[in-house]
Amino acid sequence: MTKKITSSQQAIDMEEKYGAHNYLPLPVVLSKGEGIYVWDVEGKRYFDFLSAYSAVNQGHCHPKIIDALKKQAETITLTSRAFYNDCLGPYEQYITQYFGYDKVLPMNTGAEGVETALKLARRWGVVKKGIPNDKVCIVCCDGNFHGRTITIISMSSDPDSYSNYGPLTLGFKRIPYNNVDALEKMLKEQGENIAGFLVEPIQGEAGVYVPDEGYLKKTYELCKQHNVLFIADEIQTGIARTGRILACDHENVRPDILILGKALSGGVLPVSAVLADDDIMLCIKPGEHGSTFGGFPLACEVAYAALEVVKEENLMEKAEHLGKIFREKMKAIQSDMIEIVRGKGLLNAVVIKPVKGKDAWEVCMKMKELGLLAKPTHGDIIRFAPPLVITEEELLTACEIIKQAILSFE
Repeated sequence: MTKKITSSQQAIDMEEKYGAHNYLPLPVVLSKGEGIYVWDVEGKRYFDFLSAYSAVNQGHCHPKIIDALKKQAETITLTSRAFYNDCLGPYEQYITQYFGYDKVLPMNTGAEGVETALKLARRWGVVKKGIPNDKVCIVCCDGNFHGRTITIISMSSDPDSYSNYGPLTLGFKRIPYNNVDALEKMLKEQGENIAGFLVEPIQGEAGVYVPDEGYLKKTYELCKQHNVLFIADEIQTGIARTGRILACDHENVRPDILILGKALSGGVLPVSAVLADDDIMLCIKPGEHGSTFGGFPLACEVAYAALEVVKEENLMEKAEHLGKIFREKMKAIQSDMIEIVRGKGLLNAVVIKPVKGKDAWEVCMKMKELGLLAKPTHGDIIRFAPPLVITEEELLTACEIIKQAILSFE
C-alpha cells in the first residue's frame, strides 16, 4: 500500500477514522516544509508560527541537518547501548562543552527527558542527601506542562491532563508559579525531604507565562540554601528560542539538572538530553536507567548538526532582536481583542479577549485563511513562535497578516 493523499479533506477523514482522537488540530494538512514556510496538500504556502512547539527553531528541513541525517543513515542508524558506537562519544563531548556540564544522559522524547531528570533527582536525594526512600519528593509549579506520562501528569494542575487515569504517582508537591515566597515556605517546612525543584523558565503551554524578573535567580538561591536541586525544563525555551541559548541565561542561573529536547534535533528526530555534573549524574549506575534508542548514531549526528546551526547562524541574537520587534508590532495593533502581549525572544503570546463571539480559535482560522499558522492554548491565548531563521522582512510581513486577521473582527 502506498500513500495516496489527493486532498486535505481525505487526510483529515482518514485520521478521524483510523487515529486516536487525542488531538484537535487546526484543519490544515501539511505536506512540505522549508525554512519558515509549510505547504498544504493543495500547494498553499503558510508562515509557520508554531514551529512544532519550538522544535523547528532551525527551520524546516535545514540542509545541514538533513545532510547529517542522510549521511549517517547510509552508514549505521542504531546500535543500542549494548555496544559502543563512533558517534555518541563525540556528540557527548560537544553537547557537554556547549552547555557546560560534566555529563549528558541522552534520551529521545521530551517526556523521557523529564522522567530521567526526576529519576536522577530522586536517586540523588536518597543516596547523596540521605532522604528516606519513601519520603523523597519533588516540588513543581501550578500551570506546568512537562509531558504526558502517568508520573508527569501527576504533577499537573490541569484536569484535562490528569483526570480519570487512576492512581497517580506520589512524591510531588505543587506550589504557585512565579511565587518565591511559596517556594521558601515549602523548603523551610519540608526541605529535608525535598530532592529537587522542577520549573519551566517560561511556562509555554500555560500561554507563554513569563515570570517576574529575578524569579529564577531567587528560587535558584533558595535551592542552594536548602540543598535542593534546581531542575530546569528547557525543552521548549532552550536552544536560542528566548534570545539566549537557555532561558535561564537571562538571569545567569546554571541549573543543577538541565532538560533539553525539541530543537535539539531541529525537528528532524525525537532527541532529548539531560545534563548534570558528576555528583548528580553518577548516582545512576549501569543497568539502572536507559533507552534502546537513547544516544543512537542517527540522533547523535543530527543533534550535533542542529546545535552547530544555532551558533553558525546566530539564532540566539536573531531571536532577541526580532522578538522585540514582534512584541512592538503586536502592541501597536489597535483592537479590543488584544488584552495582553508577552514573551521573550521569539516565544510570544497574545491573550485574546472575545469580540462579537469571536475568540482565539476564530483568529487562528482567519490567519490560516490569510497564510499564517498558529494555535490557541487554554482557549484565549495564541502562541507565536516562528522558526528562528526568519528574516526581519518576513517577520514584518507576518505581523501584517496577524494584524489583518485580528482587525477583521472589529
